[in-house]
Amino acid sequence: MLMRRRFTPQLSSGPPLDIGDLAVLLLIAALLYLGVRIAVRAPAIIQGPTISLDPRALPWYALLSTGRMLAAYLLSLTFSLIYGYAAARSRTAERLLMPLLDVLQSVPILSFLPVVLLSLSALLPQAVAVELASIVLIFTSQVWNLTFYWYQSLITIPKGLRDVATSFRFSPWLRFRVLELPFAAVGLIWNSVMSWAGGWFFLMAAEIFTVGERDFRLPGLGSYLQTAANAGDIAAILWGTATLLVIIVLFDQFVWRPLLAWGERFRMEMVERDEPSTSWFYHLLQRSRLLNWLSEHVTTPLLDRLDLTFVRKGRARVASRIKSIGGTVLQYALLALLAAGLTYGTIQAARLLLTLPLATWGGIAIATSATMLRVIVALLIALAWTVPVGVMIGTRPRAAALLQPVVQIMASLPATALFPAFLLMLLRLPFGLDLAALLLMLMGIQWYVLFNVIAGAAAIPRDLDFTARLLQVRGWARWRTLILPAIFPYLITGMITAVGAAWNASVVAEYVQFGGHTYTTPGLGSLIAQATAQGDYTLLLATTLTMILVVVATDRLFWHRLYRLAEEQYRMDME
Repeated sequence: MLMRRRFTPQLSSGPPLDIGDLAVLLLIAALLYLGVRIAVRAPAIIQGPTISLDPRALPWYALLSTGRMLAAYLLSLTFSLIYGYAAARSRTAERLLMPLLDVLQSVPILSFLPVVLLSLSALLPQAVAVELASIVLIFTSQVWNLTFYWYQSLITIPKGLRDVATSFRFSPWLRFRVLELPFAAVGLIWNSVMSWAGGWFFLMAAEIFTVGERDFRLPGLGSYLQTAANAGDIAAILWGTATLLVIIVLFDQFVWRPLLAWGERFRMEMVERDEPSTSWFYHLLQRSRLLNWLSEHVTTPLLDRLDLTFVRKGRARVASRIKSIGGTVLQYALLALLAAGLTYGTIQAARLLLTLPLATWGGIAIATSATMLRVIVALLIALAWTVPVGVMIGTRPRAAALLQPVVQIMASLPATALFPAFLLMLLRLPFGLDLAALLLMLMGIQWYVLFNVIAGAAAIPRDLDFTARLLQVRGWARWRTLILPAIFPYLITGMITAVGAAWNASVVAEYVQFGGHTYTTPGLGSLIAQATAQGDYTLLLATTLTMILVVVATDRLFWHRLYRLAEEQYRMDME
């Protein structure tokens, strides 16, 4: 087994935006316009609930917030498995799905949320609309790194393992259960930790949102912390932060550590690790007679029955069903209706954008450049410390045992709750507001890189590590020949999701309301936040589409070429 590491990429020099990208951008523009038209019909005044700062309300608030997080995570995991599998199994589907994924992860959800909320409020009861909108917002903060990692793991499965699955004629179900999911298990667990932490970052925005006289607040831990911060109630802030820390520690001990210990069985290596990940709760579950009985008499027979059922059905029946459905007149009628709606929405969105004066477009271009500079600087700072620390945690179990809970707690603390304290300190310095925006952006993106680097370092086969030590490969040579090639695909996934998160975080980093004052710094996120606060839907549409276009062009020009490099040059293969 060896690691391909020769840096000789042969990359296509195609256009940064192809027909798939264009179709997706037009669809997003049409949907934004449709949402705006529906949002206009929402009630002009919406009364929100009263958020109690009594510490006795915290258990109930914590339960509500955790429930929203769990619903969003389950939705994210399901979406990621289906979407990533479809993109990785077909080059044709990939040409549409990956540009769409680029667009979706680049959509500044905090600019799209007012349209979603107002549209749902016009169509559904307010309580249902606000809950759905909050889950959607948390979902968008959790799903993209899971989807990108799952796609990356599918396209980097060693050719030898894929050939074995083909030789044994595995059905799609068996290939998924026996090869693809186990191969990606460790990385999926680490990215799940990151997704959960990322959900806390946007929890406050998800539970407290107002548009003019419309109050969309939800009772929960995020709204409790935000209300306490606005009121300057230090005691309430401490109570809320302590409750959040308790939840984080409980999840670490009873969910994430057991999953990481369970995931040790899926490592692709021929030498057992000296100090594998451990969990006292996982070992306790292993000794449970009830769970062993359920595994033997329920889980195992059910999986065996599913295996047998899918093997018998095979691909022929699925293919025949798809073919029979695909040729119906109804499908073509639906496609024609969709095309007509897309065309109408695109034309109306274009007419709306043409009403903006040229000076406004010039201001958008300058703001975009300012935000892009902050994104690049934040990413470079994040890489400077997350790569060495992530490799240390991923390759040294003792360091992981000490640092993993600390990192998870730090990643899960909602930076938006702590930001006002940093803002008050930094405002006294030259360029203080710019530094504050950069700091909040960094606090929101660095964990995406760190957790992916940890997953990549933890996946390095132990036998390769022993071989490098036997050959006395140390220092920079060790990093160049083993560590960097091994973590390269994971690092690309982390940077892609981090950059998308940075553009989203700019909306809250460049426009801050605290203590009755509004602090702004030039940037695209600031323009989006101002358009949202003022209800200027034309400017909101223009700035949102600008952010999407910039992120998608960057992905097509740069990130996807690195994805191809990871697939072709940095993959574990049996040779």
